[in-house]
Amino acid sequence: SMPNHATAWVEAFRRVGVNFSEREVYLMEGSRGKDTVQFAFNRQFGYDSKEEDEERIYAIKSSVFRQQPIAPPMKDVEKVLSFLKNKNVKMTIVTGSGEYSTLDRIQECFPNTFVREQIVTAYDVSKGKPNPEPYLKGLQKLGVTAAETIVVENAPPGVKAGKAAGCFTIGVNTGILQEDDLLAAGADLVFKDMNMLLRFFQKHICWVE
Repeated sequence: SMPNHATAWVEAFRRVGVNFSEREVYLMEGSRGKDTVQFAFNRQFGYDSKEEDEERIYAIKSSVFRQQPIAPPMKDVEKVLSFLKNKNVKMTIVTGSGEYSTLDRIQECFPNTFVREQIVTAYDVSKGKPNPEPYLKGLQKLGVTAAETIVVENAPPGVKAGKAAGCFTIGVNTGILQEDDLLAAGADLVFKDMNMLLRFFQKHICWVE
């Protein structure tokens, strides 16, 4: 649903007189909404946004987002999830989103794949990506260590968060960014799409008891 999020963020900022590009939205992907507003205010005005600014702009963003057409599942992601599920690999989602509609959509598209209580959202943390807290919370919810975990990310804040949490972190460039954006953030590997990620997993992941 990232193209819809990008449209919504750009429009929300436009309505309050803040210039924010689609590329900047993708560079901030995975961050909490309040952190995105904070970044935009610091860049344009040189000062922090107030809580009322963050709440107002996020409310506009959410309204515009809900008016967007339903996003189709990411290409080949179902194949990746199916492969990992068949290998008994524990999986969860660590997102900076607070959109309940997005979480509902995940359950609709990928039934019996993720446990809702194990998903980490903006409401579970006090600090968002690139801080490691979201992934540390994810490790805690799954009952695993960083050494046992592979983080798959498609934006710099998430890559930085995964690495800071001590996890092997793979960047998959599913949006409009460049591979160098993910490598510069510290990704251990970068793939151009989910099909390449699938081939990597097929080669390296054996059956998990």
